[in-house]
Amino acid sequence: MLKTRLNNFFKGKNVLILGFGREGRSTLSLLKTIDCNVTIADRNDVSCELTKGIPLNCGENYLDGLDCYDIIMKAPGIALFNDVSDSVKTKITSQTDLLLRFCNNTIVGITGTKGKSTTSSLTYHILRSCGKKAELIGNIGVPPLEKISEFEDDTIIVCEMSCHQLEYVQASPDIAVYLNIFEEHLDHYVDFAAYRTCKENIYKYQTTDDTLIINKAIAPDISAKVITASLDEKADIFIDGNTIDILGERYDVRTQLLGRHNLYNIGIAMYIAKKHGCPDDKILAAVAEFKGLKHRLENVGTVNGAVYINDSISTCPSTAIAAVRAFPVVDTIIIGGMDRGIDYTELVDFLNVSDIANVILLPDSGHKIEPRLDHEKRSIYRAYDLADAVAHAKKVTKTLCLLSPAAASYGFYKNFEERGEHFRSEVLKG
Repeated sequence: MLKTRLNNFFKGKNVLILGFGREGRSTLSLLKTIDCNVTIADRNDVSCELTKGIPLNCGENYLDGLDCYDIIMKAPGIALFNDVSDSVKTKITSQTDLLLRFCNNTIVGITGTKGKSTTSSLTYHILRSCGKKAELIGNIGVPPLEKISEFEDDTIIVCEMSCHQLEYVQASPDIAVYLNIFEEHLDHYVDFAAYRTCKENIYKYQTTDDTLIINKAIAPDISAKVITASLDEKADIFIDGNTIDILGERYDVRTQLLGRHNLYNIGIAMYIAKKHGCPDDKILAAVAEFKGLKHRLENVGTVNGAVYINDSISTCPSTAIAAVRAFPVVDTIIIGGMDRGIDYTELVDFLNVSDIANVILLPDSGHKIEPRLDHEKRSIYRAYDLADAVAHAKKVTKTLCLLSPAAASYGFYKNFEERGEHFRSEVLKG
């Protein structure tokens, strides 16, 4: 049914694939099975065996002529700002949009500035452990339409949704999860309000038949059933010490995930599993088995008695603060990366009253906040790069060194995963 709807949508149309990364390539594979006219546009030269015989528009002017197409399949990484007309915007869609509009399966869409990968992966893990048919797709690394041949009628689709994937959607998931929102991606949007608007699309089109699970602090008044969640106050799902309360039922969970913030993610994943009829004992067993994801409070080794933690996923101040709070003692923290104009006041204030003995600052954002840090209470070191930062950390760390950059990796690394792998290699270097 989904494949038939996609065929009808694209058949005979002039289609532009805007951005030829992982999702663009996936889109091309899909469109090669449909009778339509395809063009590819990308700032970079993407000519290769895959694009042989397909018209290309590459280079600085790759956005020219967008009004010539019936459908524009935009990849998540393409930032348009206000560079295109309103008429062109009506033609823009994406794999996420088409999944939401045309797929009859139950879709669990999960977004938030932080925690969406862990919550999506954990939800999928619990459902599968409880014998449910489920697929994990989306921002986790699998383009939303790439696995449609594996969808059965009773498959539950768990889709991690980034702000970029939600930007042009015209439908919302059956179960929408909105974990939180902080200042992020200000290099991609004209302002924070524009970023927030993209996130809100996850519930914008929901009906009375749908469910929204959302942080209590940002809960809207909508027609869908709203389940609130909170770390700090009573809600439908809330954390009380080390106990998770879900609609009045309390659970003491065993988990390998570090940090109180992960109890919040666990509570939401448990609620979704319970909503799908999974029994409590199997849910709790699955939670206990889940090992977490790389680059998220990941122990990469012990050197001279000091533990080194890779939290390269941390790209904003609130996540670095949560990372520090996940451990009894952090005596060294490495922070800094791409400067996107984020307000670091919260992190500066936190560091200045903390017991962290060593703060190691990376360019650019780390160097920018150095004058605002209290130099009397701790040692502050301005590193040239990550290798220099780790080398210094090995000289001063006695208990635990935490890489939690509170900044994006771009400009220095391809992504946060590459940054995390570099950290690991420098830690384990002899």
